[in-house]
Amino acid sequence: MRRVYDAAKSVMGYEAVIIATDDERIREHAEAYATVIMTNPEHQSGTDRCCEAFVKSGLHCDVVVNLQGDEPFIKPSQVKDLLRLFESHSTQIATLKKELFDIGEIDNPNVVKVVTDIHQKALYFSRSRIPFQREASAAQKYFKHIGMYAYRADTLMEITALATSSLENTEKLEQLRWLENGYSISVAETHWQSPSVDTPEDLEHAKLFLSQN
Repeated sequence: MRRVYDAAKSVMGYEAVIIATDDERIREHAEAYATVIMTNPEHQSGTDRCCEAFVKSGLHCDVVVNLQGDEPFIKPSQVKDLLRLFESHSTQIATLKKELFDIGEIDNPNVVKVVTDIHQKALYFSRSRIPFQREASAAQKYFKHIGMYAYRADTLMEITALATSSLENTEKLEQLRWLENGYSISVAETHWQSPSVDTPEDLEHAKLFLSQN
């Protein structure tokens, strides 16, 4: 978590960097170097937790960035890519994608795919291969969704008040709720992907990743 916090702090233009958690162990650890806000343990998504922390903070800002503490190797450049999308006043929500080359990942339901329009607005997110390649000879790129988000502050308040949607319940992807309710998601391409750390096995993978990068 400290690595994520430091990456966020290194990006110019932040009014504040806050750690939001429902775990007392994380609070005790992180209070030595950061502002920590305790949140409801019943939240179903990181977006809901982010919104509660934003409200409790009393901050007044235009854009809120949501980074996950289990992504210790994110780069400050990725955060800048998100923020750059808000140079357009039409941007409501921003996220990232990375091109996929491994057929195993393309067909892996645990790897979320995204397709965008010509303006780099998300058309759909899915655990399935999208688009379906009907002809083997057709050249098609596939993109993985990288789950970092930024939101206009007013949009964040609105989307967390929405009821769950049918597409969201089907794919178990919260961003489909936003699309289904007419919100737009701007997508920037990144060329960096790093492992998340959620299990002891992930930690060993992360140590190997760190030694090689």
